[in-house]
This record gives sequence, C-alpha cells and structure tokens, in this order.
Amino acid sequence: MNTRALKRWPGWALLAVVLVGLLAIGATRDSGPSTPQDRIDSISKRLACPTCDGESVYESRASAAEAIRLEIARQVAAGNASDSEIIARIDAVQPTSILLLPKSSGFDALVWAIPATVLVLAIVGLVLAFRRWRRTLDTVPTDEDRELVESALRGEWSADAERDSVGDGR
Repeated sequence: MNTRALKRWPGWALLAVVLVGLLAIGATRDSGPSTPQDRIDSISKRLACPTCDGESVYESRASAAEAIRLEIARQVAAGNASDSEIIARIDAVQPTSILLLPKSSGFDALVWAIPATVLVLAIVGLVLAFRRWRRTLDTVPTDEDRELVESALRGEWSADAERDSVGDGR
C-alpha cells in the first residue's frame, strides 16, 4: 500500500464515525413535548387495524380501529403511561399482534439489523473483490504470457487451435 492511500484512511474513518454519530443522534432524537392529540396520532399510526387489511388504526374508520383510538385517547388523558407502554398494553389485549413496526429489542431487532448488516458486508465484499481484481490487473506479464501473445500475433495460435478442434471432431 502506498503512502498516499495511507494518508486517506484517517480522513475516511473520521467521516464514517461522524456520519454514524449523526445518524444515531437523528434517529433517537425526540422532537420535544407534543400535544395529547399528537401523541394519540403517533401511537395510532404504529398500530395495525385488527379488522382491516393493511391499514393503520390512524387511517381506518372501522369500529375496531375507533375503539382502539378511544382507548389510546383515554390512556393519554390519564397521563400515567409512556407511548411504548400504551402500545404494549393495547397489543397485549389483542388476540394477534397489531404492531406495524417491530420492537427494537430482542428477536424483533433482527428484522432491522440483518438487512443493514448484509448491506454493509456486501459493500465490504465488493470493495475487497475490486481491490483484488485491480491487483491482478497490475501484475507484470510473465515470459510465458509474452510467448503466447507473440505466437498469437504470428498466427501460430489460430493454426494450433484449428488443428485441436479438427482433432476433437468439431
């Protein structure tokens, strides 16, 4: 590895650390206190309607979705539970899970982590493959390679190839 490439690595590493830090801050940052209606809307967008196909409780006008929205409003008005606790309570009452987003811990976290890990590994694999490919392109030809090229330029290679193909019955 040349010195020029070594000088570039710290800059790229610093850029990657800053990018990951900013993404982590942006993903976990809370926008501040919200109104009760904002909380109700936010919670109802994270739950699926138990009787509708592919709609959230927020979007649906089915009676089951209306009942869930009223329960969310009642719990928000009581003010003694966080959004996550309200969602967990409502999900526990339902016969099947109505979460639109998987939990961010335990087995459900793998739903988020595996695709991101596969993407990173694929990019690393491509980088390594391209580096190896570039190194093979930078190799110096051997004497055998030069002889092969010279014989091909003289036409010996094509005659040998013709003879071989005739001998094979092609």
